Amino acid sequence: MDQRIGNYSFAVGVIIALILGLAGSGLSVQTNTVLTSLLVILGIIVGLVNVTGKETKEFLIVATVLIIASALGGGETVLGQVGFIGNLNVGQLLSNLLNAVLVFTVPAVVVVAIKQIWGLEKSK
Repeated sequence: MDQRIGNYSFAVGVIIALILGLAGSGLSVQTNTVLTSLLVILGIIVGLVNVTGKETKEFLIVATVLIIASALGGGETVLGQVGFIGNLNVGQLLSNLLNAVLVFTVPAVVVVAIKQIWGLEKSK
């Protein structure tokens, strides 16, 4: 049962991150706040339930690379300089997507890292 909750949390988190990224500033402040908060909660659930045992180190490495790439590639840096296609600001769209992925991924990474540190301390 726990594994299914983690799997659903991950799937819903990815979908919400896509919605936030694609909708960008088109959402109301309240809707944006609710979806962002939900992403954080889902990230925590994913970190608690989905990542266990042997996959912990690999998850931490891959997620850390994703966080670094998202943080350094978004905003006014690399992707912020990508231009328009018609009326669509591609740079802003990509930046919004990466920021939404960060909101979902960072809580999961923090939870998994704390679990890993806790496990290291218990094994001593």
